[in-house]
Amino acid sequence: MRVAHSPADLEQRPRTVAIGTFDGVHVGHQAVVGAAIGAARGPAGAGTPAAGAVSTANSVPTVVTFDPHPREVLGYEVELLTTLERRLELLAAVGVEEALVVEFTPELAALPPEDFARTYLAGIGAELVVAGESFRFGRARSGDLALLQQLGLQTLVVPLVPGISSTGIRQHIAAGDVRAAARLLGRPVEVEGIVVSGDARGGTLGFPTANLRIARSLLVPGFGIYAGAALEHRAAVSIGINPHYGGAERRIEAFLLDYEGDLYGQRVIVELWERLRDEAVFESEADLVAQIARDVDATRAATRP
Repeated sequence: MRVAHSPADLEQRPRTVAIGTFDGVHVGHQAVVGAAIGAARGPAGAGTPAAGAVSTANSVPTVVTFDPHPREVLGYEVELLTTLERRLELLAAVGVEEALVVEFTPELAALPPEDFARTYLAGIGAELVVAGESFRFGRARSGDLALLQQLGLQTLVVPLVPGISSTGIRQHIAAGDVRAAARLLGRPVEVEGIVVSGDARGGTLGFPTANLRIARSLLVPGFGIYAGAALEHRAAVSIGINPHYGGAERRIEAFLLDYEGDLYGQRVIVELWERLRDEAVFESEADLVAQIARDVDATRAATRP
């Protein structure tokens, strides 16, 4: 997928544009993007096109998205479900060919919606704009799809998917209910980070782990032990403070089953399939090792949601 950060970097050509922040690229976001891709490749599927809409078949399926998250810039605390890099990877995976990442700033937030439409939509050749029914843009969120129709763009409104929301996903993840969150995401919950050096304690116990450093803005699942996968290997994952050793700093550590190699400095995406148990303090190190072995067995038996 081609990624641009300025309208000038995208050729002005017929485009079907899905617009939104799309943090997490969850089931609802996938419905919007899927409708745009379907409209670009043939007759529109989901949603209701504007009256008198012409065909946009053979246009380029394009996403216009925002970074940082608009709510962050407007002064609200947001725990993100994905990094921008991962968001773009997920959008590419569902068939988006080109993406325009618009830097969200206070100046952009104050831009009249008509100016936004001319610069970031018409400016790249948008013929059809696809968004969820609650999408708003421009100064004081005064722009909507009806305004785009008035400006001469076709629109496709995609109804909200019942029961799907970023808020609900965040609540499930924070509680450690990764299976419930996966149903709303349409894929397993992920933890993404760079492998850094840790205490190397896992190696001395016979279970060497990759210690992940993640972006501060990302939501981290509730503390506990999880079964999951990374780099095509199953992984037993610990999220927490390691209370058996009196830890105080949060750590995210993944033991990749049957993996040999050096991961230091690499970006790794860990899927979390199932929460196995709480963190615990054990009577002895031998008891801890025995429990980790049981966690590994449970990881081998876990199923991907």
